[in-house]
Amino acid sequence: MTVQAYNLKGYLERIGLHGHELPPGPVLLSTLQRRHLLSVPFENLDIHWKRPIVLDTERFYKKVIGEGRGGFCYELNGLFNELLKGLGFKTRLVSARVFSADSGLGPEFDHAAIMVSFGDTEYLTDVGFGDFTTEPLRFVLDEEQTDEAETFVIRRGKNDQLEVIKRVGDEWKSQYVFTDIERGLAEFAEMCDVQQFSAESHFTQGKVCSMLTDTGRKTLTDKKFIVTTNGQKTETVVGSAEEFDRILLREFGIASPVAQNHKAFL
Repeated sequence: MTVQAYNLKGYLERIGLHGHELPPGPVLLSTLQRRHLLSVPFENLDIHWKRPIVLDTERFYKKVIGEGRGGFCYELNGLFNELLKGLGFKTRLVSARVFSADSGLGPEFDHAAIMVSFGDTEYLTDVGFGDFTTEPLRFVLDEEQTDEAETFVIRRGKNDQLEVIKRVGDEWKSQYVFTDIERGLAEFAEMCDVQQFSAESHFTQGKVCSMLTDTGRKTLTDKKFIVTTNGQKTETVVGSAEEFDRILLREFGIASPVAQNHKAFL
């Protein structure tokens, strides 16, 4: 599916932007990223609903725009990259390795992010990493950048890799490292399969659906529904699959296959 074939109007409406007149630039990029995070959840539900995720932007569009769903990094950033190109931005997909406190850095193509260029100025933008920066990060090294709630730094690591770190309390914690080499979406296919099919993948361990809100974030897992409002966190135990489905529909507008089948039966 080519960029020109996208229904840009439908995509912009999905993220709550109607009739914008801003030219491609940092202001529009920041607006698009924030609106995307407020409108499209990060979720791995298809993995648990036994619906294979195929790296195809037409399928991403149908799922995220047509069905009002979310997705994980390859889907969200793969589709967001097409939106940016369709609006006239100069972009490139990059491969990142996600840091885990338990296992260290993941493999290459563990995560997909986006670099955006405006002349000599570049930004890292990412709508597929869950609780991450709400604003694009200027591609400058060793300079603290603060969005509305958190502070980040990009620094050079080993072997010319670039590391994104976030301040958590009094500590700096690694988020991921990336290499500034343009990648094609198909290059992520093998790792996409690992993420959705491997018993060792954290995506196969349980369901998650999470989205930025105007006052914080809301996250639903198999066990808890967590709402953060102005820094204050409340947790509600999710006692059953049926309760999970009710919260999923109420808070994220997503109906599980069980709920859809029940509605069709009625």
